[in-house]
Amino acid sequence: MLDDRAKTLLKTLVERYIADGQPVGSRTLSRTSGLDLSPATIRNVMADLEELGLIASPHTSAGRIPTARGYRLFVDTMLTARPRELDHVPADMAAASGQLHPDQPQRVIAQAASLLSSLSSFVGVVTAPRKASVFHHIEFLRLGDKRVLVILVAPDGDVQNRVIFTARDYNHAELLEATNYLNAHYAGLTIEEVRGRLKNEIDALRGEIAALMQAAVQAGTEVLAEATDNVVVSGERNLLTVQDFGNDMSSLRRLFDVFEQKTELMRLLDVSSRAEGVRIYIGGESRVVPFEELSVVTAPYEVDGRIVGTLGVIGPTRMAYDRMIQIVDITSRLVGNALSAK
Repeated sequence: MLDDRAKTLLKTLVERYIADGQPVGSRTLSRTSGLDLSPATIRNVMADLEELGLIASPHTSAGRIPTARGYRLFVDTMLTARPRELDHVPADMAAASGQLHPDQPQRVIAQAASLLSSLSSFVGVVTAPRKASVFHHIEFLRLGDKRVLVILVAPDGDVQNRVIFTARDYNHAELLEATNYLNAHYAGLTIEEVRGRLKNEIDALRGEIAALMQAAVQAGTEVLAEATDNVVVSGERNLLTVQDFGNDMSSLRRLFDVFEQKTELMRLLDVSSRAEGVRIYIGGESRVVPFEELSVVTAPYEVDGRIVGTLGVIGPTRMAYDRMIQIVDITSRLVGNALSAK
């Protein structure tokens, strides 16, 4: 457990390093910490902090820099960033928010990723809104040779098609009966609710209808999975200008692979969507980005009171966390408002 003196010196060191990007020496800490301590005392405290793994000494300097563990302690216990109301945001954020035009959801997502990137000067990432797993209407059409086309219509009119393969061939009358039964008993329910009721009612249903219902639920689940597998990334090239790792081309290549494949990013952002408010991953904590020198700041966004996606900023651990928290928090609310207003 750090005493107040050590906490003050660590906080000062982290803030100076974030601002200047240069290792911080005892003389600088003596001048800027506000503590009446001799350089020798400060060096002793620095040695203790280094032994705890909170700071490290680069080979070419007598100063110290924060480690990922030091940043984590700083963010968890020393940061004072607070959420702001949307009518009290910094001028640059307020001006940039005008870019979000709620005419098309996908356009809002692309604009939000670009907004995050331009405000942070790092990488902006946004997942597309998850579609509500409710179907308004379902229909089965025979394609022949044990193939059936399932047509799922959402409440907003969105139509998704899926071809399913059945154990036997169904005629038109059987498919019509299954269509009418499903629409009469299950329309308006979520896929999860249909799945739950189907477990309880399966024995009471005729075998062919039960089989088609199970296939329809599976098709709906696959459609939803595809709808969520969409993340927009903006500003990747900004990382090439970050001095912390701009020359580490092999690591940058691995990171750009993450951006291109997007699967791992989706996993990270999906986990973040289950957390309340802003979440910060420092160094290798996310297990997604290949950098100890990289941090991810994320927040879920809501549409009409329901969490439907996640957005965030990816940048160096040497970032102004208080500002990144504000950028991500405010953008998440702006995106939610824009999509709720469409």
